[in-house]
Parts: sequence; C-alpha cells; structure tokens
Amino acid sequence: MKLFTNKIGYLTIALALTVSSCSKDFLNAVPELDLSDATVFNSPARVLSQINGIYGSAKSGSLFGGRYLIYNDIRAEEFVNRTTNSVTGYSTYQGNQDPSDTYLAGFWIQGYLTINRANLFLEGLAANPNAVSSALAANYRGEAKFIRALTYFSLVQFFAKPYILDKGASAGLPLRLKGETSSANNNLARSTVAQVYDQILKDLNEAETELPDSYASALLNTTRAHKNSAIALKTRVLLAKGDYAGVITEANKIVSSTAPYKSNARVAHTLQADVSSVFKAPYTSTESIFSFPMDATNAPGTQNQLGYYFNAGNVEYYLNTGSTGIYSNPQFAATDDRKTKLTVATTSIAKFPSSTKFSGVSPYIDFVPSIRYAEVLLNLAEAEAEGGNINRAIDILNAVHKRSDPSYVFTGLDSKANVVKAILTERRIEFLAEGFRANDILRRGESINSFGAGAVIPSSDPRYIYGIPLVETQTNPGIGN
Repeated sequence: MKLFTNKIGYLTIALALTVSSCSKDFLNAVPELDLSDATVFNSPARVLSQINGIYGSAKSGSLFGGRYLIYNDIRAEEFVNRTTNSVTGYSTYQGNQDPSDTYLAGFWIQGYLTINRANLFLEGLAANPNAVSSALAANYRGEAKFIRALTYFSLVQFFAKPYILDKGASAGLPLRLKGETSSANNNLARSTVAQVYDQILKDLNEAETELPDSYASALLNTTRAHKNSAIALKTRVLLAKGDYAGVITEANKIVSSTAPYKSNARVAHTLQADVSSVFKAPYTSTESIFSFPMDATNAPGTQNQLGYYFNAGNVEYYLNTGSTGIYSNPQFAATDDRKTKLTVATTSIAKFPSSTKFSGVSPYIDFVPSIRYAEVLLNLAEAEAEGGNINRAIDILNAVHKRSDPSYVFTGLDSKANVVKAILTERRIEFLAEGFRANDILRRGESINSFGAGAVIPSSDPRYIYGIPLVETQTNPGIGN
C-alpha cells in the first residue's frame, strides 16, 4: 500500500503540494508517496515523522494555519474589508457561499487530507505493533485522534447546520474513518451532524486516555496534544452541542473551584497577567494549551497568514468601529489592555483601528493559537450561566475581563440572560481575530450580522452555512445536497 495516497483524485495533487511544505518535519530519505507501510514504520524516527506530518498538514494555511480562523472572523460584523482581494476571502466576507469557490474547496480538501493522514497512520501503527513502545504508540494514537477530531469539528461547523437547530438530525459530513489510497470508496453519503459529533467526542475521549500528562518542555506542551488539550477541546465541542452539563464536567477537570482559576493537573494552565504576552515569542505561556508553530522557513504562505490579513503592516481587514462592531462596545473600554496593547488606532495604510495580535507579513513566525485557557474559562462560564449557577459564571467572567481591565465594573448582571449576554460579548473581545466569531453565532442558532453582505443572515438563509464544494459533489455521487 502507498502511504498517504489519497481517498479521491483531487487530493493527490493537494498532497504533492503539501509534502514539500512540511519537509522540515519529515525524514525524507525517499519521496513520501513512495514509502510503503513497512518502510514508514521501520524505525521510531520514521513513525515520529508521520506524526509530525499530521500536524504539518493541519497547520496548512488552507486550514488551521490561516483560512479557518480568518473566514470565521470576516463573515460576521467585526471586520471591514479594505482591498476587495478575491484571494483573501472577499467572497466569503460578502456572504457568497459559492460551492465553486476555490479557497473554500482548498479548506475542504486540506481538511480531508489531514483526516486521511490520521486514518492511514492509525492503521499503519496497528499493523506494525513493534514499531515503537506500547506507551509511545498510545501517545501517537492519541495525537492522531486529537487532530482528526479537531479537523472534523471545524469542517462540521463550516459545512453543516448547527447542532442546536435540530439536535444534529440534519446532514453533516462524509465520515471517513479508514485510510483511502484510491478512488474506490468515493461514494459515501453524509452522516448526520449528531453522528459526526459522536465520532468527534469518541476520538477525544480516547485521546484523553491515550495522550501523556505532559511533555519534557514548554514548547512541546504547547505544540503537541496532551491530556489537557483533549479535555479543553471537549469543552468547545460540548458547548457547540449545547451540552452545558458536559462542558462543566470536562472543564472542572482543569479549572479550580475558586479564583484564581487555574489548573495544576498535569500541565499547569492559568491566565497570563499581561494578555499581550500570549501573542509574543516564545508563545509557550501557561495560557497556551495548543498552538500551531510557525517559523520563517515553514510559514502558511503570505496570503494565508493571520498577520497579512489583520496586522497594521498590510491590513486586508480593519476593525469595524461602527455600532455593530465589538470595538465600540462599552464592555471593550478604552482602559482595556486588549484594546491598548492588541489593537492600533490608525496606520498609514488604513485610517481605522487594526488588530495587532499577529505580526506583520514577513517573516511570519507567530504561533497560531488554537486553544487558550481563556477559552476554557469562558466556555465554563457560559455553561454555568446556562445551567443556572449565575454566581460562579460571574466570578469566572470577572477573572477573564479584569486581567485586562481591572477597573471595569459589570452592571446589570441580575438575570441569566444578562449574564450570558455579557459572557458572549466577552468572547468577542477576548478572541477578536482568533477565528471564533462566526462559530459563536452559529452554535447558538443566531443570525449573522454580516458587515460584508450588508445584511442580517438568519439560519433559514442558504448563506448561513457553506455549501459542500463542487470538488466533492462532482466526485462523490453519494454526497447528496
């Protein structure tokens, strides 16, 4: 069998392109497409190189290294386009969810390429039980399942109706759990959204069991999945399901019962005193649960990287200062460090505020944050509020907000609805330019207030979710609509 030959024809080209981009993480004694199972798994070093390859595929600029985060932000109300550049998501910004869009197709392809890498790796590892020690094999299985779960979750957010609309009964994704090396299994129907979520949580539960407590360095604890990574991602997935009790159960594994909120279990996690330090080298603070590393020779590509889109050095998209944008919200006060340290008021390019969380265009060396401890805390706060534990929800909300703006005093937190609203507003502030906005809207079944479309897009509107790309519908007769 050829390792990493893809499930359908369009992935073969994509794979050939991504192999070279991940070369730094591989032992390329022979071309990857020519490696047999026996060759790939004939030494611990080669097995490790395949795990690195899964991470390398996931951090592509077409996936978690860029476009996944970017598209989630620009399709809502926080950003204003400056350039009308079709390469940098202008169609998405305008609310045009066209199945023929090349860049959405690239996201789909890269997602399934990453899933297929994980599937092939898991099968190859099972077929070569003596390749590494049993403990290391479990570690690697957990990492592959973690990345597979993260990828499926991201795809189902983009291309399927939110779970909350019908408890996951609508069409989800083709659920591919076996490695594909030819086009023989192209014909695969979409599983339901609920079935996709079930598989994601199955992978994460198994990953939590198999992954190590920690690694030997802060760098590895940030860039490779460990038990707390799986737990943290579960809080995100369960929140998207509306399973608030589940969120609380998982979050309590890594959040102390009282302030200061932190985790001393396995890898230590806590909020940084200075929020801006999270986005500075070495990018390995205790707040960073999982990030994708970048460096000057292994970057996501100029028109994929976050700094190219949002940073003052280029400014494809600047911040919306109007009434619908979070920048002008009273909860995002002028005294807030997230405004004074992570945005800039004007630049020579755009006479409007821009996000400075990510550095300029070149060289792009910022790590891409995927899971932060602040997210776990706000996931927990929202779940506690929805479950009726208003006091704890407010305490956690204050912990996140006051690390950036100690003088701010919340008012009107006298009902569940008001507390939930404040938490959702806090998420808009805390995760600005980190790829959360659209998913936070959709997972609650709310309308998208699209600045680019100049319209409010309800859940009944075809533009609410992305259409399955033509590259899939034209090669998979079982996909349906």
